[in-house]
Amino acid sequence: MNAVTEVRIDGRVERGEQTRRLILRRAADIASVEGLEGLSIGRLATELNVSKSGVFAHFGSKEELQLATVRAAAKIFVDLVVTPAFAEPDGLTRLHLLLEGWLDYSERRIFPGGCFFYAVQAEFDARPGRVRDAVAGYGDDWTALIERTISAADLDVDPPQLAFELIAFLEAANVLSVLHDNPAAYDRARVAVRSRLAAIRQPRP
Repeated sequence: MNAVTEVRIDGRVERGEQTRRLILRRAADIASVEGLEGLSIGRLATELNVSKSGVFAHFGSKEELQLATVRAAAKIFVDLVVTPAFAEPDGLTRLHLLLEGWLDYSERRIFPGGCFFYAVQAEFDARPGRVRDAVAGYGDDWTALIERTISAADLDVDPPQLAFELIAFLEAANVLSVLHDNPAAYDRARVAVRSRLAAIRQPRP
């Protein structure tokens, strides 16, 4: 293979990856409002002005499209919420950054339906299968991360219990904002998080 051919192939591969990213970004936006069942290869092809066969070639089936959409949404979440928090060492500062990052991600409508995972989890909570497992798995990862961060902060508290309470504050803000059009819910959640953490004692050395 000569250099010109390699450049042409590389260019096609890059264009293909750009198209795939474009499809998945639009798919995640749709799913955050209408659910993963609202996705279809035909709809995405029409909205993005690409061929239906081209979309099908990237995913092959509706289930594969759904799974790829979940992974794409998770990457966006990690990039915006998790990675910035890990610029700080373990402890309360990282915990605050994770919680504030989640609220900011929902409040800014990174996905038009608010938190992508909150939007799709009810859709698949009682439906066994690969998509449900993927959605549940990312939710479990988030809870486990909050629990580990609490444990690393060495607080006088049961980490799973505190993680449950803090995540409930976040999700309540998301649903009150999205369903009830109440943007003040985010500020209320921030106050609730600060109050709950302020009430916790650090163990004596």
